[in-house]
Amino acid sequence: MAEAHQKNHDYHIIDPSPWPIIAAFGAFVITFGGVAYMRYLSGGSFKVFGIEFAGPWLFYIGLAVILYVMYGWWSDTIKEAHEGAHTRVVSLHLRYGMIMFIASEVMFFVAWFWAYFDASLFSSEPIQASRVLFTGGQWPPKGVEVLDPWHLPIYNTVILLLSGTTVTWAHHALLHNDRKGLIQGLTLTVLLGILFSSVQAYEYAHAPFAFRDSIYGATFFMATGFHGFHVLIGTIFLLVCLVRSIKGDFTPTQHFGFEAAAWYWHFVDVVWLFLFFSIYIWGGWGAPLAAG
Repeated sequence: MAEAHQKNHDYHIIDPSPWPIIAAFGAFVITFGGVAYMRYLSGGSFKVFGIEFAGPWLFYIGLAVILYVMYGWWSDTIKEAHEGAHTRVVSLHLRYGMIMFIASEVMFFVAWFWAYFDASLFSSEPIQASRVLFTGGQWPPKGVEVLDPWHLPIYNTVILLLSGTTVTWAHHALLHNDRKGLIQGLTLTVLLGILFSSVQAYEYAHAPFAFRDSIYGATFFMATGFHGFHVLIGTIFLLVCLVRSIKGDFTPTQHFGFEAAAWYWHFVDVVWLFLFFSIYIWGGWGAPLAAG
């Protein structure tokens, strides 16, 4: 009887799981709650069937559900890996899945770059009078002071490039079964990620323009803010890998969780280089620099 249930193939037939339906519920609540939260912030009302939902509480309930699903689902995935379910074929498909996820993220950034270049390259098109109205017929728009790319932006560029080096060091140490090097490399990468986010938060707080001031501010904050959000997610991703490394979860032959985090972090690095050159340098060329 035992032989009848013995696994004789490379595929993983997963057990019934509650996480997909809970994740769908959480996604619905956080989306619905996000609308209610925005109505609340703008001083409006959000009634459904006569019930007032305007407020922040529904959004945070949905967020809590999503975080719980992430913890539970990934914990199950780690458990399956330790049980030997991640065979050669399964590992290959996990890599395909991560590649497709990063490709979808690339398209998100393409949208923000598209919006930025569309507004900047055609700011003086006479056929589009609204753009001339919003930009003054030039880019950056008249009256906009831009951030000095050779101040905080170049500082953050160096930070991210260094973090790409340290995460590669950690990966190399893992492949050579150097647990100490793995932990040191990951620790430095997480600290550099936190430093990057802190510098960007300071930059936002002292920016000479706001999101609502102009099309320049809107496209700037959407593109760089979306990247900053990815840095935050990547830092958490690597922090989880650091905890798992300290626990001894990774081996030179089985460490896809770390590998996926490293791919994601390198993707964040590359996107930042495009942002730095296109938005901070090219996009602010010739404009007056903000003081300080």
